[in-house]
Amino acid sequence: MKVIINSKEYQGLPGETLMELAKRNNVDIPNLCHKDGIEGQGRCRLCMVEVREGKKTKIVSSCVYPIRDGLEVVTNSEKIIAIRKNIILLLLLKTPNNDYIKSLAEEYGVKAPDRYVDYKVKENCILCGLCVKACEKMGTSAISLINRGTTKKVSTPYDDPSKDCIGCGACAEVCPTNAITMTDKNRIRTIWNKEFKLVKCSVCGKTFTTDEALQFIESKLGKKEERICDSCRKKIISEKFKESFKYF
Repeated sequence: MKVIINSKEYQGLPGETLMELAKRNNVDIPNLCHKDGIEGQGRCRLCMVEVREGKKTKIVSSCVYPIRDGLEVVTNSEKIIAIRKNIILLLLLKTPNNDYIKSLAEEYGVKAPDRYVDYKVKENCILCGLCVKACEKMGTSAISLINRGTTKKVSTPYDDPSKDCIGCGACAEVCPTNAITMTDKNRIRTIWNKEFKLVKCSVCGKTFTTDEALQFIESKLGKKEERICDSCRKKIISEKFKESFKYF
């Protein structure tokens, strides 16, 4: 499929969204709620672009908009830049002390009027929903978006330690604004008001995951997993690969 982005032609793949096509070809479309492996949600609206099909032009969220043959896309028109600036301004008012949002505001030349900004606010969550999606993908669904309006937030049931949380840290890993606090200290991981015992890698001795996360994986695979971190596992596989090609 032929798709034209900013007057340049690209070949799209069946089932791709505009965001996926852009990322694959290093076309910059800013976003906060999109991650590889997690389907687009259209929440942050920062990835809005202008598309033309035939004689019609419309504004769409690129992370959820499927490509079509002959589609023409503009990612940086005056209208799009104005939309992004408004969105960044709203995010800046919600999270005035967040480093990532402040850097985004600086990039787009957005400054919130001081009379509207409460710098005492410690909020970092922008309600992108990536952490909830990651938790769902893991198969635990320990956290969710709760409440409505200005009280909407991500939390465990009743803000209590969730019995379903395995301490894997996937939610903190995908969070674009570092809103989720996770600490690893003295072989104990603390996240969502719950403590987990960390497991040491049998090769390098570094802690790399929790007992609960390993047990969860083993229950899904139906077999016992080796206590080896990803880094050491890759080294072992690499060595085996080199060894197997020694005799060719």
